[in-house]
Amino acid sequence: MHIEPGYIAQAKIMLANTSALGVLAYYAKDLIARPADILRTLLAAVFFSLFMQAFHMNIGPSELHFVGAMAIYLTLGFIPTLFGFALGLLLQGLLFDTADLVHLGVNSLSLIVPLITVHYTLGRKLSDTMTGRRINWRTILKLDASYYGGVTAMVGFWLLVSDVATPFSAWAAFASSYLAIVAIEPLFTYALVRLLKRHENTPLVNTCFTVKSLKLAD
Repeated sequence: MHIEPGYIAQAKIMLANTSALGVLAYYAKDLIARPADILRTLLAAVFFSLFMQAFHMNIGPSELHFVGAMAIYLTLGFIPTLFGFALGLLLQGLLFDTADLVHLGVNSLSLIVPLITVHYTLGRKLSDTMTGRRINWRTILKLDASYYGGVTAMVGFWLLVSDVATPFSAWAAFASSYLAIVAIEPLFTYALVRLLKRHENTPLVNTCFTVKSLKLAD
């Protein structure tokens, strides 16, 4: 989901940076209101950075990553994931690839916008203790498919407004590569949620994660 350096003009990068900061500023009040989410944000950033570094592959104008998006979202919550993605990209750029810092706002929006969309359309009810549906791997598959569909659409948008002509086939090859992630990540996420649910009453899991509000299918 990283856009390679050189594709987007500086003026558009500045607009993306401003937009990303605006989104984070809007949700900052929610983060401040729940101090426990600050710890979860740090965990989300670390997990996300580790997942990205564990598997990444250049594919045309962008990169295929193991993001672990729904694993982070379901176990740590919406706000920590939102800020964790931006902070994780910053951490990844500082520690592993400084060239990615050029498109920090661009890449942050590529992850954040689909997350917001999935949260308000599919995800929010899952953690509602009164009306939430029970989660199984099919539910997680639907979340992953929706989320990564959004991520690939965002990458397509950036390529559309870029200053480098990119064939549709290059974007299509990148988008189709995420089918493997959509097939693998739901199983990983479901196994992780089940593991944490078994220990949800322990102080460590109760403090660091938000799985107590989730209901798993038998």
